[in-house]
Amino acid sequence: MTRLVALVLIVAGALIATAVFAQTWPERVAHSPLDALRGTTPVNTEGHPPPIPQPRNRSERGVRNYPEQPPLIPHAIEGYRIDLNSNKCLSCHARARTGESGAPMLSITHFMDRNGQVLASVSPRRYFCTQCHVSQYEVTAPISNNFVDIDSLLTGVQPGARR
Repeated sequence: MTRLVALVLIVAGALIATAVFAQTWPERVAHSPLDALRGTTPVNTEGHPPPIPQPRNRSERGVRNYPEQPPLIPHAIEGYRIDLNSNKCLSCHARARTGESGAPMLSITHFMDRNGQVLASVSPRRYFCTQCHVSQYEVTAPISNNFVDIDSLLTGVQPGARR
């Protein structure tokens, strides 16, 4: 009998605590840009999508963040067709087109098969450019960070400082 009373009291306390917590839930949650995917939109309402960011269109190449990182695409590629029959990227970056376009030529690694043999044309495993290379967009970081690359750590120079 005593165990039954204790169990009933525990269940009742849990229910009361849940009800109190549910009523004060909005005040307890700290809203930030990194909340759930829905943000602060309640589950039973339709949320507004964020605005689509504008792609960067710059001629200069971006700095790579780590060794062997594929270069970033510094221009808009919306509408580029990349499928089995065509690849719009090759209209500027193919070996024969770089002289007139001024675009950097594909790396020699894009002409190698998986055994390291150099091919006359782009390797099928390197044909779909956006599999590795990504466009850049004008966005602000959702959270700030104080990342320092290894070169800055080794030389003791902080990023952005004059040398």
